[in-house]
Amino acid sequence: MKKEIHPEYKETSIKCACGNEVTVGSTKSDLTVEICSKCHPFYTGKQKLVDSAGRIERFRRKYAKFQK
Repeated sequence: MKKEIHPEYKETSIKCACGNEVTVGSTKSDLTVEICSKCHPFYTGKQKLVDSAGRIERFRRKYAKFQK
């Protein structure tokens, strides 16, 4: 490797808003994230179907004629 062209690679701590902390190697220093695999609904299995502005109901009415 050439000298003085590569960024410094160091041990970094990634902290989530839920309190989870993960130590990884990175070129950046300590990072903070809003959501991680410990608190994300997809990974926890607590995923909810949110109906915003009746979109789901409108979809069901639109395709109800195909249900037999």
